[in-house]
Amino acid sequence: MVMQSRTQGMEGARIVGEGSATADGPGPDVMAADTLDGNKVLSSDGEDIGKIKDIMLDVRSGRVAYAVLSSGGFLGMGDKLHAIPWRALTLDTEQKCFVLNMTAERVKNAPGFDKDHWPSMADQTWATSVHQYYGSEPYWGDDRFAVRDDTGVGDLPAGSSDAPEAGGVKL
Repeated sequence: MVMQSRTQGMEGARIVGEGSATADGPGPDVMAADTLDGNKVLSSDGEDIGKIKDIMLDVRSGRVAYAVLSSGGFLGMGDKLHAIPWRALTLDTEQKCFVLNMTAERVKNAPGFDKDHWPSMADQTWATSVHQYYGSEPYWGDDRFAVRDDTGVGDLPAGSSDAPEAGGVKL
């Protein structure tokens, strides 16, 4: 079995597996976030540790910050949620799942939260501790809270025929 890493040196989740380079349609390099909802996540020791519940975006930077992993519980009741740094995950195109380079036992003991008590994910102290727990470099740099001043760069007038399309719908 040949495993290829398609994003070495890049900032996001790694992609491995044969055939991913020739896949038709969107993906695996660019995918709609809702297509990842419910995807299985395996631990480094091969155990099913839960499913992707949400993808969290850092709106200021435009980066994927976390995948929210739902584990335990039954039919959504009593689930424990974990904010997994996006960089800590590997998309395995052969197994059609994500892999977290951490044992199931360590994930089970990871800090988590429930659906009614989400942490303040914009809090840098919280975010740093989460990245440290998962052994992942934080995705932000010195520009974490920088205000962007790129108005006019790449802007197209509303209704422009040059606007990009997604699935035949003007963006």
